[in-house]
Amino acid sequence: MNMFKPLNTRYRALTTNYSETPVLVIDTEASHRDLLDAAEQRLRAANNLLETLYCLCFKQADVKDIPNIVTALYLLTQDGCDLLEVARQRINN
Repeated sequence: MNMFKPLNTRYRALTTNYSETPVLVIDTEASHRDLLDAAEQRLRAANNLLETLYCLCFKQADVKDIPNIVTALYLLTQDGCDLLEVARQRINN
């Protein structure tokens, strides 16, 4: 018999949700591999974006792009950290 946690404890809202009703959640019963793969995907995307920005010449950059870049990096890294935290909790339990 497969015993699942109630929906309110099984799914953890991402820190980056803006609304009071979370739309994006982490399934705390997902496999370690799936959690780590999703975390790695987000952290690598953030790393790749930072590497691209590091290599670019900013003479053509527009200052209004900075908040967009910062928001993308925040979402990617915070979601990755949330996923890693759930994976760590799964390993420790």
